Amino acid sequence: MDVTLRLAQDPPADELLGRSPLAALVGMLLDQQVPMEWAFKGPRTIADRMGAQDLDAHEIAAQDPDAFAALLSEKPAVHRYPGSMAGRIQQLCQYLVEHYDGDAEAVWRGVTDGKELLKRLKELPGFGAQKAQIFLALLGKQLEVRPQGWREAAGSYGEEGSFRSVADITGPDSLVKVRAHKQEMKAAAKAAKAAKAK
Repeated sequence: MDVTLRLAQDPPADELLGRSPLAALVGMLLDQQVPMEWAFKGPRTIADRMGAQDLDAHEIAAQDPDAFAALLSEKPAVHRYPGSMAGRIQQLCQYLVEHYDGDAEAVWRGVTDGKELLKRLKELPGFGAQKAQIFLALLGKQLEVRPQGWREAAGSYGEEGSFRSVADITGPDSLVKVRAHKQEMKAAAKAAKAAKAK
């Protein structure tokens, strides 16, 4: 895996995401309740603070939980909720160590069926159905991981030419379009909730 991503809109952070399967998974895990760029900058920040060029699932899984939470909490914090996200990252890494010998890319390497890949992603701690579909779309659209039926398994996130999620961000222009789509979806959900309350 060695591609150019533009998810963090920060060259060193994006460089790591493009070559490190674990960094890409951790970025996706962090992508909630904070701006997308902040989330995807997280893996680079964690690696830098650990004095490493990459993230290592074995090393993160073995960290003292309090020390790892403190590392994520240093200013600027890696996430709005650095303590709870530190726990989630460690759970993810422990799962990868237990099921894939710490090799994040093994989650998708050699998988020939989109449904099977979606199932594997949904089994990862912190990856619900929507997050798994978005990551599957990212794998297919930008990381050239395209098992049979991947677009269908990714649902609407797999649609060609869509601007729904991080899977569709390839630079500043597409980031603006994805943001606009998310705001439209939030507004529609709010309107539906208000209509239901009447």
